[in-house]
Amino acid sequence: MAGEWIECTLADACSSIDYGLTASASDREAGPRFLRITDIVSGHINWNAVPHVAADDATTAKYRLRDGDVVLARTGASTGASAYVKNPPPAVFASYLVRLQAKPDFDPRFLVYYLRSEDFWTFIRGVLGDKSAQPNASASTMTKAPLRAPEDKDEQRAIAHILGTLDDKIELNRRMNETLEAMARALFQSWFVDFDPVRAKAEGRDPGLPERLADLFPDRLVDSELGKIPEGWGVGPLESVLVLQRGFDLPSTQRTSGEYPVLTASGPSGTHNEFMVRGPGVTTGRSGVLGTVFYVHDDFWPLNTSLWVKEFRQSMPAYAFHLLRGLDFGLFNAGSAVPTLNRNHVHKLPTLMPPTELIAAFERVARRNLKRQKHNGDQSLTLAALRDTLLPKLISGELRVRDAEGVVSRAGA
Repeated sequence: MAGEWIECTLADACSSIDYGLTASASDREAGPRFLRITDIVSGHINWNAVPHVAADDATTAKYRLRDGDVVLARTGASTGASAYVKNPPPAVFASYLVRLQAKPDFDPRFLVYYLRSEDFWTFIRGVLGDKSAQPNASASTMTKAPLRAPEDKDEQRAIAHILGTLDDKIELNRRMNETLEAMARALFQSWFVDFDPVRAKAEGRDPGLPERLADLFPDRLVDSELGKIPEGWGVGPLESVLVLQRGFDLPSTQRTSGEYPVLTASGPSGTHNEFMVRGPGVTTGRSGVLGTVFYVHDDFWPLNTSLWVKEFRQSMPAYAFHLLRGLDFGLFNAGSAVPTLNRNHVHKLPTLMPPTELIAAFERVARRNLKRQKHNGDQSLTLAALRDTLLPKLISGELRVRDAEGVVSRAGA
């Protein structure tokens, strides 16, 4: 499949170019979803995170988003960012977005990939010039972007399908990882916070667990300084469960890119050719950013802005990861201008101490989920790199569809 290509503008490919609704998002879960720039910057739309807006029937009809629409950011640092609308719930779009609807001769998803191409972004950078304070561009200006596309819509669709197959797999991996994370969170909450198996046994109900596992839970709750906890479980300072340690200095001038991740207060930030801690490990912020906890699968270098778990005394890595995620580190902020966490204060926190056998049982499930999440994440990085390699070649016509299909097939997407 390799036919003639046409040259036109983005506007020539659109049957409708519209500005969005000027309104404020609502805290109430009523009315249509209200798509904003912040909801599209990642390139995909998570409708569960999109807020609602109060809008009457006429307003909703005017600004309603439909399957196949394309939205384009027209102001701010994200000017030029775009997303494809696929099977949306009842939703409208905000005024800082522009809605594009493709003419019958153009495939809308092809247009989305064109909007990600260097040709489009070169045009946008030229339009914005030195508008560094508040970049913005009108709909009419942005849609003057030069567009080159196959004349045959089937070929457009084939190109979009190849790139879309990669994006769909990446999105599937993202949703799978969300599910895996939610499962582990729910299990930790059930066993170590709500004590569901204990309550079930106390009420004479089946805890819904294999007998070997159910036997690890007692059948009554008792009073403690933490409130009601399972009988036989202990309470002690956090340092009886795990020990946090300040990370290591590593000036940027002394870093050498390598295979080991460098962990800062805000998470992974580059690599180094040496490591200081054997993985798997757990880190959290010590200075600057507090409250986010990271599970590190491999050997790593925790930077001095972070704390890392030096000893898993009565815990294991995945258990410690979920335990620390449940703490409000902001309560221990010892800094003024810069948020700072003093590990000695955190170490004194009264902490539940379940039986080691139960921690190990949770560890097996949680670590398996974390490994699957890492596999999915690594696969998505590979697929994204392949998509970014193929996109300019397909959009320009340099690479034939048949050849690209072979590359994607070999990648297992």
